[in-house]
Amino acid sequence: MVTIRDVAREAHVSVATVSRVFNGGGPVREETSRRIRDIATALRYVPHAGARSLITSRTSTIGVLLPDLYGEFFSEVIRGIDIAARRTGYHLIISNSHHDKSEIESAMRAMRGRVDGVIIMSPDIDAQALMANLPDAHPVVLLNCAIRGTAFDSVNIDNARGARAIVQHLVSHGHRRIAIITGAPRNVDGHERLLAYRSALRSASIEQNPSYEAHGSFTEESGHEAARLLLEIRPRPTAIFAANDSMAIGALSALREAGIGVPDDIAVAGFDDITIARYVNPPLTSVHVPIAELGERAMAKLISALRDKDRHAPRQDLLGTTLVIRSSCGPPGHS
Repeated sequence: MVTIRDVAREAHVSVATVSRVFNGGGPVREETSRRIRDIATALRYVPHAGARSLITSRTSTIGVLLPDLYGEFFSEVIRGIDIAARRTGYHLIISNSHHDKSEIESAMRAMRGRVDGVIIMSPDIDAQALMANLPDAHPVVLLNCAIRGTAFDSVNIDNARGARAIVQHLVSHGHRRIAIITGAPRNVDGHERLLAYRSALRSASIEQNPSYEAHGSFTEESGHEAARLLLEIRPRPTAIFAANDSMAIGALSALREAGIGVPDDIAVAGFDDITIARYVNPPLTSVHVPIAELGERAMAKLISALRDKDRHAPRQDLLGTTLVIRSSCGPPGHS
């Protein structure tokens, strides 16, 4: 393996001079710098990342901690983070926490010394765990976490506005028996969407029916099972609002299998507006969330904190949503 000493010997300079060229540690004449880089290329020298981080106190790497990696939502979040990271010369280390608090804390400890900052999306994280498992003043940005307040940078989806818009849209079509397929337990997004659903029903003077609240876990399978159970309720709901598009797509499949027309018999709506939502049959009414922008904003906040740790004041951003109306919703049928 070619070392920094080999490059220094071939270039007839000191090891410290080569180090300054690759780590930006001090002035080096342009001619000398160019000669060192040419020799390094010819020798196929690659600076040792660990040694460089010891010199610069930077790893040029960001840790990303997500509750899951499955599905279009998380792939879009990662894509947004990666776009912003590459613009600023950072690389990513991504960890899947599997919704387990001990695994989240273990992942945070494993990232210590390996990353310059962390982006975290987790239903189980709390301020105490962050303080205990990350170095002091380590930049952190939270995505849709339960932690509230001003201690940390955060980016959150305006779930309440989006869920209310969906329910109001269904009410405007004459629906009164509106069911919901909820999100995973303890999930902030799912909880906020459920509360907004209930609030919108009250605003429309519609009595809340607990049997119309079916449990889901943000997967197609859970949406399919929840819709199947909702079909057994009497009187049957005339509309189903799923707390994300994956569950709505699962619900569409269950209704199709049962010979239920959408939207003629039951209307269906989702949340997130993932790409496939516009291509299912019928195309899905949904709440559009700029998912990639969610990741980009989080990365931009982290970069801002890294560049100016002393003067950076944490900010909490709320990402807006937009109702996207397609043909999966309509007036209630005669069921």
